Amino acid sequence: MKKVLFTATVDSHIIHFHLPYLKYFKDNGYEVHVSTNGMETIPYCDKKHIIPYDRNPYKINNLKAIKQLKAIIDKEHYDIIHTHTPIASAVTRIAALKARKNGTKVLYTAHGFHFYKGAPLINWLIFYPIEKILSKYTDYLITINKEDYHLALTKFKNTKVEYIKGVGVDPNKFNFKMTKQEKHELRKSFGLKDTDYVLIYSAELNENKNQDMLIKSMQIINKNNPRIHLLLAGIDSYNGKYQDQVKSLGLESNIHFIGYRKDIPKILKISNLAVSASKREGLGLNIVEALINGLPVIATNNRGHRDLIKDGINGYLVEIDDYITMANKIKEISKKNSTNKYDASKFLIDKSLNKVKKLYNK
Repeated sequence: MKKVLFTATVDSHIIHFHLPYLKYFKDNGYEVHVSTNGMETIPYCDKKHIIPYDRNPYKINNLKAIKQLKAIIDKEHYDIIHTHTPIASAVTRIAALKARKNGTKVLYTAHGFHFYKGAPLINWLIFYPIEKILSKYTDYLITINKEDYHLALTKFKNTKVEYIKGVGVDPNKFNFKMTKQEKHELRKSFGLKDTDYVLIYSAELNENKNQDMLIKSMQIINKNNPRIHLLLAGIDSYNGKYQDQVKSLGLESNIHFIGYRKDIPKILKISNLAVSASKREGLGLNIVEALINGLPVIATNNRGHRDLIKDGINGYLVEIDDYITMANKIKEISKKNSTNKYDASKFLIDKSLNKVKKLYNK
């Protein structure tokens, strides 16, 4: 039986983005393996390998991870390895050096290089040399935005580079209707009224996702617009810093930390506007999901958002950390109570999966 291995630093990455790809292999007779640093059960996975990947490239755990993963790869004799997330992908490609000589094909999807136009110098010093060297040991490098694609074509001559517009969103997740009562009850569970204007930002709480910018915007907005509320959905990887900030500004009544949610499709249906403040983005599936649901969008001007949002056409772009313009744009759109008619079909799962299938078949 043929075997495939998917690797990523954490379980959530596989669960959120790659289950349709695991299912594809399962349906085509492959034995599907997954390697992460996590304990969750993953659908369509025949065998789970827990490897101590560490997001910090200097941690000793990554050397242990290389040794452990190499032993697994050498034992299992995979036909294909598809790796994701920077550190897990570095570990995987080093661990698979011998296997590639024996015929294993290694694909790497870069979900947004840490080095990009305007990135801190330290990002270029740390991550660029790693990606440059390891591109030599990659059969296909998949990029998900235009900036990364052109950079890879120019800088990484030792691998084949493909541009695919994200990992794709399954539209079936949103193919349902909610009654007025269901919407009322869900809003009520967050302390919201039916007449409130609701912003949604679905993202891990961390420095890069930059919730700080939206908190500052809300401070301006709520002086005169107390009916505008912000839902922040995502796990907290920032040790409560944003919650402390909201409390210190007295914004607890209008900014709601709702944690990691499995019902984002329902939350989008009770929201009026999608926002994103991230500094760095590969593409931004939260924005794609908002577009599919017809929500107006305001997002920061970064490479991933630029591939999705055409300013003034299907949304608005504001400069990173320009919380004043963000606040003014939110107030402007909230007065219109508008929807978004943009066709997001090119970012759907069938388009992305079909393109990746072609690479697998090669």
